[in-house]
Amino acid sequence: MTTSSTRRGNASKRRRVSLLAAFAALAVGGGMAVPMTALATSGAAPAATGLQQDFKDAADAYHVPRQVLLAVAYQESAWETHPGQHSTDGGFGPMHLTDVTPAMMAGGDAGAAGRGDLTKLAADPALHTVQAAAKLTGLPARKLRTDPSANIRGGAALLASYQKAATGSTSADPGKWYAAVARYSQSTRRQGAEAFADRVFATMKRGAHRTTTDGTRVSLTADTEVRPATGQLASLHLKAAADTTTECPTTVACTFVPASPSNGQVSNRPANGIRIDTIVIHDTESSYDAAITTFEQAGGAAAHYVMRSSDGAVTQMVPTKDLAFHAGNYSTNMHSIGIEHEGYAAHGATWYTEAQYEATADLVKYLADRFGIPLDREHVIGHDNVAGPKSSLVSGMHWDPGPGWDWNHFMNLLGVHTRRHGVGPVGSVVTIAPRFDTNVQTVQICPSDDPTGATTACTETQQKANFVYLRTEPSDTAPLFGDQAIHPGAAGTDRINDWGSTAVAGQQFVVADQDGDWTAIWYSGAKVWFHNPHGCNTAPAHGVKVITAAGTSPVAVYGSSYPDASEYPSGLSPSTQAPLSMYTVPTGQAYVATTAPSLTDDYFPSSGRVVTGAKAMYTIQYNHRVALVYAGDVTATDS
Repeated sequence: MTTSSTRRGNASKRRRVSLLAAFAALAVGGGMAVPMTALATSGAAPAATGLQQDFKDAADAYHVPRQVLLAVAYQESAWETHPGQHSTDGGFGPMHLTDVTPAMMAGGDAGAAGRGDLTKLAADPALHTVQAAAKLTGLPARKLRTDPSANIRGGAALLASYQKAATGSTSADPGKWYAAVARYSQSTRRQGAEAFADRVFATMKRGAHRTTTDGTRVSLTADTEVRPATGQLASLHLKAAADTTTECPTTVACTFVPASPSNGQVSNRPANGIRIDTIVIHDTESSYDAAITTFEQAGGAAAHYVMRSSDGAVTQMVPTKDLAFHAGNYSTNMHSIGIEHEGYAAHGATWYTEAQYEATADLVKYLADRFGIPLDREHVIGHDNVAGPKSSLVSGMHWDPGPGWDWNHFMNLLGVHTRRHGVGPVGSVVTIAPRFDTNVQTVQICPSDDPTGATTACTETQQKANFVYLRTEPSDTAPLFGDQAIHPGAAGTDRINDWGSTAVAGQQFVVADQDGDWTAIWYSGAKVWFHNPHGCNTAPAHGVKVITAAGTSPVAVYGSSYPDASEYPSGLSPSTQAPLSMYTVPTGQAYVATTAPSLTDDYFPSSGRVVTGAKAMYTIQYNHRVALVYAGDVTATDS
């Protein structure tokens, strides 16, 4: 049964809806579909109806060449409308007009819940092109967000205003709109604006046509004669990206394309005292090219690196010294490097190629050596393992890269080997270690889990998987454990996005009990069971810290690690945090930490100030996700 919480999890997985889902629809089968010349059978211009007519009317009203408007919208949204909906971080309609609110920054990839500077983060003008378009058109902002026709008019008005600012007038020659198109990207860096404009003009040259997800057909006739006036870019007076040199090992093919500055923060890690101790593995839920395009747009997310499926090629988009908004948790963003992988979590292992695994392993080893990152599964994690920053956000946290990412193989490539399967006595620590190739699990996949459109109805299927199911009793017929954030008081499900009832390869837990072929572990404040005959799904673990409550009361569990309000200097707005209300570490239970606790800290990009608190917190493997506990509340014992 699908609960409302599970549906929220589905929605979070379909992040960046207005762009990535649209481009994903073009990417079924392995990459971006090559746009075809419109109406190839006759070469005639398409009949102007519906959305096609809206583009014509808006282009005529604001004296924008029609192919310019269509090509910009194609790059922004693949002409998808999604009336009234927005990408996770605030882009609306076919022209991707942005209107980012503090709430979106709190719950989106920035993960800025509780931050004192949240309003300031959301005030970047690049995140509010809806308002700029409203002033130019006289249309209400609400209509620009909800009415595709109005949204297209708003985009046309913006382009015309940018053109006049750059050249003094509009022009019938599409090639002379290069500066206006570059500015539409909202990039403040020359490389980002140039890359966007080049893609738009490439679309004009080759043409495009497609039918959107709501059944609307839109076409752009190829214009092989268009000649972009690239020299206009100088009129925008954009600064070059400070860092264009890639940070990659020599064994991978690596290029640099800057993400939008709005999708992260300039910093100076680790020289300024902000440690880098975590690497987060993601999947794009789109094609490689579509992900790069999205990260270049203001108002969205960005990862430090994007990995191509076919050959393991790498595009770096954010310097490692800077924060990228990728994890949905600001504390994690502060201390991590995000690596996106071309692929779709619902499609299991089919997208994750050996070339991709090996290139990522080389990159991760390079980064781990450079920054001293421990090569274990508390520090090399999936997006699905990131803690929710506040209680209300936990259920909607992302579940990529999904069950098809072969953690055992990947960690082996990093030099972390499972040497001996088995299980120790109660109180000992085990590493979850099912053999991926033979660990076939049944999962239910629904259309909302699969942005490619290949799944048309909820279907039970079997896939090679990186997890074991967790049950409330040692029996195949016992209910699956229901995580308190997703299924409060109810059983879990086999839905592919239901992360709460699974323990994933490489995670480490304390043995709570044994019953024949079943092993119990402490997990999410409960004793849960998984089938483990002769220890086939585990390996004994040593050299870690076992964390227990120090007193007689349950220990509060947190999703972020900010200093106390009293520890912030005057003039800086303290960030706040509260315990995750559904979770505790009860007395008598035990959890695993792999490294010493770290001091709480916070960052203020406007001044570059780093605030460090006096208290330290352990990162523990709490359930499917990591969590944080104050070191003063627990006892740590070496195992």
